[in-house]
Amino acid sequence: MLKTIVSSKGRILLPTLLRKQDRIEPGDEFTIERLDRGEYRLVRRAPKPNEGALDWLLACPEKGFFVPIESESTGAL
Repeated sequence: MLKTIVSSKGRILLPTLLRKQDRIEPGDEFTIERLDRGEYRLVRRAPKPNEGALDWLLACPEKGFFVPIESESTGAL
């Protein structure tokens, strides 16, 4: 069992071991559910399909990086 504390700003730090095992990155979102007094459930929110795809595309090294190549049509097959 791992232990953590609540900071003066109300933040809870997940131990490094858990973050590494589950590949938790800064900005990952969680939902928290109150089960009972003093009992809570923290669940990682699944990313939406294609979340981050735009950022990935915009990170292209430079405009014109992709250059189409000539190829034969498959229509003749």
